Amino acid sequence: MILYPAIDLKDGACVRLFKGEMSQATVFSDNPAAQAASFVEQGAEWLHLVDLNGAFAGAPVNAEAVEGILAATNVPAQLGGGIRDIATIESWLSRGLRRVILGTVAVRDPDLVREAARLFPGQVAVGIDAREGMVAVEGWAETTDITVLDLARQFEDAGVAAIIYTDIERDGAMQGPNVAATAALARAVSIPVIASGGVSSLQDLAALKETGAPLNGAISGRAIYDGKLDIAEAMELLRG
Repeated sequence: MILYPAIDLKDGACVRLFKGEMSQATVFSDNPAAQAASFVEQGAEWLHLVDLNGAFAGAPVNAEAVEGILAATNVPAQLGGGIRDIATIESWLSRGLRRVILGTVAVRDPDLVREAARLFPGQVAVGIDAREGMVAVEGWAETTDITVLDLARQFEDAGVAAIIYTDIERDGAMQGPNVAATAALARAVSIPVIASGGVSSLQDLAALKETGAPLNGAISGRAIYDGKLDIAEAMELLRG
């Protein structure tokens, strides 16, 4: 399993939201590039980036901050938020991103996801964000009538690299991930699943690992910023 330290970008700064509410953002750094470099120095082998403004705008907003992160680090990074057409995907991948994450567009235009996965093998992931088991879109502002599993199964044969599964009610709340739902999803589909939302301690990572489900890794943000989760210790646990 891989640990993905999260850098959520709002108005050019690194923030963490509470349960996805833009009005409840805590700013942790106004220098995303330096923050990313610090995570890498601590042992991070991947970075998880989110353009929060972009998720609402439907187009990239924090591009300057993302480019700064890519210039300051030498590890692969994945980015979600406001990526909703092939041109934007191609643009980001050409600038050095290893993987793009498609969320809202996976619901609105699943054929685009399939086309992107065909054009850019191994570089397209699907972000599935859930509120009480139902998929949420548009920066989590709208909850659909589509279940997590129904959406995930649409892409079983598409060649997507991963599914990032986030339980919105756990995100930023430091209450632990939804272990049961995450493990169930990982067992139900052949696509590698990355756990997100609420991962706040070594115990949380151990709980995910101990399910025995074929998880690719876990994303954590606030706990790393707060010093409650040490990247090097987390990496050692996940490798062991």
